[in-house]
Amino acid sequence: MKSVLLIGLGRFGRHMAGKLRELHHEVLAVDRNEQRVNDILPLVTNAQIGDSTNEQFIASLGVRNFDLCVVAIGDDFQSSLETTALLKEHGAPFVLARAARDVHAKFLLRNGADDVIYPEKQMASWAAVRYSADHIFDYIELTDNHSIFETAVPASWVGKTIVELAVRQKYHINVLATKHNSNLEPLPGPTHCFRPDETIFILGSNRDAQKFLNL
Repeated sequence: MKSVLLIGLGRFGRHMAGKLRELHHEVLAVDRNEQRVNDILPLVTNAQIGDSTNEQFIASLGVRNFDLCVVAIGDDFQSSLETTALLKEHGAPFVLARAARDVHAKFLLRNGADDVIYPEKQMASWAAVRYSADHIFDYIELTDNHSIFETAVPASWVGKTIVELAVRQKYHINVLATKHNSNLEPLPGPTHCFRPDETIFILGSNRDAQKFLNL
């Protein structure tokens, strides 16, 4: 269990609060809008109405005692920037800030954010890969050069094993897991025989994975 300070209770902040609750973390939620604070109370440990650009208010929160501080303000970049800087000035150990544009991310990092999340850009990238090909069911970008893809078992693989296909040697990818009828089998062994209604999770460089997927 971690203690989280969540500042900004718009759509993104509210969804994050719900997930943090599901993960059993302690959350103090903050927003200057009283209605948003009242609405979030069932999802968090505690909530306060306050202006996060006010230094006295930030000082009163004891931010150095939180494992994670999240600046989820999305509609006021100036407030997001000032809040991020104040959190670090008052000893917040780790600040995660939300950005809406590339330039926002750069300024947030320069003003103390330990990391920046860019939900619109990240979701757009995921959706472009996921929905531009019928045979990709999910996609996780690990780095700029490596990703995990969930895809259908190629017809030519059905009835053959991993070792027979020489998957790693021929395609330069790793099969991390298979899924059949919603049952996941992590790290299938070399004798795993592929079935026609099975999906696979592959890991590799984007270049090798895209070549395999014929993207």
